Amino acid sequence: MSLIKRTDRLPFIFDDIFNTDWFGGSVNEHKIGFNTPAVNVKENDNEFVIELAAPGLVKGDFNIELDNEVLTISSEKKNEVKEEKDSYTRKEFNYSTFKRSFNLPDTVNVTEIIASYDSGVLLVKLPKKEEAKVQPKRFIEIS
Repeated sequence: MSLIKRTDRLPFIFDDIFNTDWFGGSVNEHKIGFNTPAVNVKENDNEFVIELAAPGLVKGDFNIELDNEVLTISSEKKNEVKEEKDSYTRKEFNYSTFKRSFNLPDTVNVTEIIASYDSGVLLVKLPKKEEAKVQPKRFIEIS
């Protein structure tokens, strides 16, 4: 499973060009979590599981899309806090957005993908097709 890191902020374009490890990851792991949440990808015999750390969000903040074997997880959240002090009003805007994209292998059954969000972690389960699962060893009789 490949991970494609995308961002709309210009300074990070240069970081992506010069700080990529050529295997789809990033050399600057300390930047993971600044704009882009950290992701774990696990594989077992039956499925792939994507774990995306996104504390402080609710499940309605996420958009999960599948287009041409590319799974995209994104979020956009805007918070406005107003605080009255003396004779003036102070506004603080908090705007956070991210987008992570994954190229799915042909072995994923795209019609049965499920997602859940609990305790700050978004779980996306990508079940494998039956023919892609590990088959048990069997003996073949010679006729």
